[in-house]
Amino acid sequence: MDPLTGSYHYEDRERLNSLWWLLALFVVIVVAFARFRGALALVAMAGTVLILIKFVAPSVLDGNDPVLVCAVAASAIAFFSLYLTHGANIMTTVALTGTLIALALTLAISSVFFELAKFSGFASEEAFILPYLAEGLDVRGLLLGGTIIAALGALDDVTITQAATVLELKTQSGGLSTKELMASGLRVGREHIASTVNTLLLAYVGSSIPLLLLFAVSDQTLSEVANSELIAVEIVRTLCGSVGLVAALPLTTFLAAFLVRSPKGKTHEPDVE
Repeated sequence: MDPLTGSYHYEDRERLNSLWWLLALFVVIVVAFARFRGALALVAMAGTVLILIKFVAPSVLDGNDPVLVCAVAASAIAFFSLYLTHGANIMTTVALTGTLIALALTLAISSVFFELAKFSGFASEEAFILPYLAEGLDVRGLLLGGTIIAALGALDDVTITQAATVLELKTQSGGLSTKELMASGLRVGREHIASTVNTLLLAYVGSSIPLLLLFAVSDQTLSEVANSELIAVEIVRTLCGSVGLVAALPLTTFLAAFLVRSPKGKTHEPDVE
């Protein structure tokens, strides 16, 4: 109801109740299966949302460099979520180190190919509206910064899994050398990467199905569709993010194998609890 005129008008459907029920179901399932670790993961997720809303959005709107803001936010999210969820131990430290290095590599590669592809950043309706709401906003930088945030979710999954795998191998087979630990860890990691790269692709493409349908019924060729900025951006983001994922695999495996190596033949069993 309009408080000034007392008249009613249709704005949208009420969806909050269904969203609250879905959230409650999600929390119950996570805690039921993962218990205390799941509860910590939920706290980490809430912290991630707060960082994005309370830090990233205001900082970018204040005119700060979106790439720098997103890089700082991604680092803070990785630090906070990994240590909170998995505890302060060697496994988490290795995973965090691998994540940050892979993020830096992803940012570097993305910056190069964003420049080579000459992206303007104005590939969506939101991109045209934002400059009117925030004067001087670097839309292209915001697009690049979003690539870093998007890559983080898959990266910390890969790095924590690799670190945990190597440390578990060392715990169960203390006689393995650093080289053997790396070889075993990489064999497991290759299977993980094969599915994770596809997951990253689906994450980017899944929200663009209606757009893909529009291109499908148009008279444009596949090369013309791929050349459009709206699609080319997603291709670059997917491939650059995948490069970071693949690079994180041997990097994290090497760090974990090196840090838990047995000095002078003695077995070092890491505490990963």
